[in-house]
Amino acid sequence: MRVHFIAVGGAVMHNLAIALHKKGFLITGSDDEIFEPAKSRLASYGLLPVKNGWFPERITGDIEIIILGMHAREDNPELIKARELGIRIISFPEYLYEQSKNKKRIVIAGSHGKTTTTAMIMHVFRSLGIRFDYMAGSHIDGFDTMVGLSDDSEIAVFEGDEYLTSALDKRPKFLLYNPEIAVLNGIAWDHKNVFPTFGNYLDQFRIFVEKIPDNGTLIYYEDDAEVKKIAFRVRNRIKTIPYRSHSFLQDDNGFYITAGNRDIPMHIFGEHNMQNLSAAKEVCIASGINEEDFYRVIKDFRGTAKRLQKLVENEKGIVYLDFAHSPSKVKATVDAVVLRHPGRPVIACLELHTYSSLSHDFLPQYKGTMNNAAYSFVYFNPHAITMKKLEPLTKEYVEESFQGTNLTVYDNSCELFSYIIDRGFGKPVYLFMSSGDFDGFNLSGILD
Repeated sequence: MRVHFIAVGGAVMHNLAIALHKKGFLITGSDDEIFEPAKSRLASYGLLPVKNGWFPERITGDIEIIILGMHAREDNPELIKARELGIRIISFPEYLYEQSKNKKRIVIAGSHGKTTTTAMIMHVFRSLGIRFDYMAGSHIDGFDTMVGLSDDSEIAVFEGDEYLTSALDKRPKFLLYNPEIAVLNGIAWDHKNVFPTFGNYLDQFRIFVEKIPDNGTLIYYEDDAEVKKIAFRVRNRIKTIPYRSHSFLQDDNGFYITAGNRDIPMHIFGEHNMQNLSAAKEVCIASGINEEDFYRVIKDFRGTAKRLQKLVENEKGIVYLDFAHSPSKVKATVDAVVLRHPGRPVIACLELHTYSSLSHDFLPQYKGTMNNAAYSFVYFNPHAITMKKLEPLTKEYVEESFQGTNLTVYDNSCELFSYIIDRGFGKPVYLFMSSGDFDGFNLSGILD
């Protein structure tokens, strides 16, 4: 089968392209910009487009399916040509559903914790020899791609993203999966550019839960008031299973989950990860895995890329990298690192990169989110604001919005890192948070 990807450089798109290539499909793709790691990964499989850009002449009648990414606009010349030729055009969520519609679909949704919870479930399934299809939003140790499809598995585990599907389909991606087992981890307003009010954002999760069939299961975080309301509305139609953060303890020697009379050492840490772990545990039990087997293998889980990922640790300090960008994620991540390293200065650096985080009227929601760090730095790139066609920001307004203690705002990354390096913090714990890349700065080298 010949499949062409429009906007092949996306995080899931390039992984799906690789997955189908490994199944023997003839894959081509295009994009106007492809960044790392997608660029190198596509190149390693011979799938990297020779040239960036859109080339409608490459859209020919022998293409059986066009998979359309969210990055491509409705006036994309390749998309226009494909529609003229009558080629079938679908999004990657539609494709994943088609491939898994006869399988038990497990979908992890919520404003935070989706990737980590999905990765935990995948780790347990793989460790116990269970075959399954999957899609996750970040690289996971032991998995070559973030997408895996097979012909002989009976289960599919998908991360359920609430962002829009494509230029031709304005539904949130997770509404296309129709899960038999669903997780709702927590709801905190995000993606302001497509959900202008919290009520509108909340509606998407209500619809998601309504798509669970009558014999299905909703596993929900009961300490989130909005999540609990949604679960209460459907409790008589489907099975609902509440959960809370898993019990834990930590000391100078490590971080442990407590189960009965056992203290199980973990590689991950933080109360928000204990919330994720409880959700993963309930999914595994609902899938037929016993509790003992879950605990036996979850202790080896090491997390995912950019989720409290330890980049380096040496005698000079520690450097963590996290994808946190929304207010709730920023606060949870800062607090987790501070609690894990008592007595050491935590230097928290946040890059405002998303549409919401750079929006003038959204910024006050960050008030106090970084206050528990010893020193806090917020960086934004004025060029990114221009590209997103947003109202210009000033450093003063950002600082006023955060209302932080020991907080400094920068709009020049070179100045930010020069100050941090010259300041010479004593054995610091650096926490860098961004959905971007701090203008390509080598974060791992900051302790050199």
